[in-house]
Amino acid sequence: MYNILFPGIIFCFLIGAVFSILFNRNDRLANHISLLSASIASILGIIFSLSVVFGDSFSLSISGSSYLKFGFFVDRLSAFFILIISIAVFAVSIYSIGYIREYYGKKNIGYLGFLYNIFILSMILVVSANNAIMFLIVWELMSVVSYFLVIFEHEKAETRKAGFIYILMTHIGTGFILLSFLIMAGASGSYSFESFSAYGSTMPPFLKDITFLFTLIGFGTKAGIVPLHIWLPYAHPAAPGNVSALMSGVMIKTAIYMMIRVFFGFLGGGVIWWGFLVLAIGVISALLGIMYAVIESDIKRMLAFSSIENIGIILIGLGASLIFYASGNPGLSALAAIAAFYHLLNHSVFKGLLFMGAGSIIYSTHTKNIEQLGGLIKKMPVVSVLFLIGVLSISALPPFSGFVSEWLTLQALLMSFGSSDSFTRIVLPVSAAALALTGALAAFCFLKTFGMGFLALPRSEHAEHAKDPNMPMLLGMGIFALLSILLGILPVYVLPFIGMIASTFTGASVIDQPFSYGVFGTITLPANRIYLSTPVLFSIILILILITTGLYLGSRRKNKLYETWGCGQPVSTARNEYTATAFSKPVQIWFRNIYRPIRELHAAYTVSPLIKESFKFELKIEQTFERYLYSPMVDLILRISRQIKMIQTGSIHAYLSYIFGTLVILMMFIILGGS
Repeated sequence: MYNILFPGIIFCFLIGAVFSILFNRNDRLANHISLLSASIASILGIIFSLSVVFGDSFSLSISGSSYLKFGFFVDRLSAFFILIISIAVFAVSIYSIGYIREYYGKKNIGYLGFLYNIFILSMILVVSANNAIMFLIVWELMSVVSYFLVIFEHEKAETRKAGFIYILMTHIGTGFILLSFLIMAGASGSYSFESFSAYGSTMPPFLKDITFLFTLIGFGTKAGIVPLHIWLPYAHPAAPGNVSALMSGVMIKTAIYMMIRVFFGFLGGGVIWWGFLVLAIGVISALLGIMYAVIESDIKRMLAFSSIENIGIILIGLGASLIFYASGNPGLSALAAIAAFYHLLNHSVFKGLLFMGAGSIIYSTHTKNIEQLGGLIKKMPVVSVLFLIGVLSISALPPFSGFVSEWLTLQALLMSFGSSDSFTRIVLPVSAAALALTGALAAFCFLKTFGMGFLALPRSEHAEHAKDPNMPMLLGMGIFALLSILLGILPVYVLPFIGMIASTFTGASVIDQPFSYGVFGTITLPANRIYLSTPVLFSIILILILITTGLYLGSRRKNKLYETWGCGQPVSTARNEYTATAFSKPVQIWFRNIYRPIRELHAAYTVSPLIKESFKFELKIEQTFERYLYSPMVDLILRISRQIKMIQTGSIHAYLSYIFGTLVILMMFIILGGS
């Protein structure tokens, strides 16, 4: 069965890519063929990944010597990521059938379909490659194809800038990945991942530490950790909405996959400071990501910064898992890994939903600016409900999916109270407090987004004439919305299988272990069932009581209509409404030392310089990382380049002298080495 399903997945994506080009002149046909092929491939991917999770691993050898053995290998860890990719692709492909209609007659639809299928195929191959060279090939394919998707609307200057920053950062990350692979290949004598697993844990401690750091930088760049995140707020808003949903929902997770594979599989779990470093990066990324999301008025940039936050939450769980593993507590390591995995799954669902919701808003209103929206709950009622589900999920409110995974992460961190190490007992609860603050800021951020975008009155002509998009777009969003609800109310049926996956690299199964958390709630893990009983049931009961009470009181009270207060004006208008910038102003004041706001006041005068006709106030947030980290690095590289340029004289005699000098030096090394 495996030998049919895995090649079938590859074949369907290739069919979609090739036929998109062949039917390039017919936009509708090229669109439908490419997306139908991707949908079929995703269904095969779901079946294949579940078969591996509940069965045996899969391997496919292509060719090569023992030193360069090319092929693919899928175990439970790989299958979990293939499952996430396949679920996301199925929903996004259905959504794209309607979304891409916007480009008919304007852009090359066949070219887009080709890139779309190859991009997804490259992600599948990345998480199933079993050789370092094979991995680098498909990793580079994924990076280059996603770059062309980012610059699909290349006629815009900001899109070209976003593409340049993205391709530059991703290749810097690839350089560090290459260095880490070379170290492990030198230690094991082969580029095979199997040999990395066999010999990586026996490497000298210094080499293991260097490999860990290179891996963290290389894959952290793709994941979008702070301070390597600068490409993400540029690339995601520039890409088409359906591509943004895949990039944020699943592409950046491929980096998390390789971190887990290297840290646990190749390097054997490492030492405890690895976990503290990953935990610290996770906390910083989560806090800064959501803090910058709060003040954004561009809805897609806001979601991009939120992706940084959620990658941080995943890394918090992963860091805690490394700490517990290095401390000799594989059971708690498995519990923290389960929390990270469940949030990884949840984020792919609710972030895909929110990016598709943002794409639907842009599709109908032709603006990304939250300040120009408003009143969409009446204009786009179906999108409003679906988007609200995503908002509640990402805000970690029960009984939606985000609550379960963030609650599990908090519980794993609070288990450090039983640790014998005092530093661990301090750091992990502090990280739990930081995670709680992150959750509060996320709720604030998305309250602003939904309130200013969907409630009150339309604040522009764009919002005034908005309407729900076509059925395929609503159906694609509906799939993710349904999953956000099911993953929140039925974790009982999902978490045991994630526990099976976590046990493959932590070496412990927590399915049959009960864990008690006292006043924080209770999670019991008996007999192949995982119950998240206390917090979820309490929240559901409380919500039902509040809803019932509200409906009862509302039915008994007679409605009275009054004129809306509009700051003294008889009729409220959009000009009287609270803006998104004003809503986030308190947060800007609290964290002004981080935001470092720049205020500009422009006045327009009439006939006299003493009489001002109008004022224009502009507030900008300083790009701290670009100004204080990346700009100095760029300036340094340019200065060094100008100095090196001095040797480029244009003289053939000088170039011959360089060659002659190099040959003399090489001959000296050979002679000295022979003696």
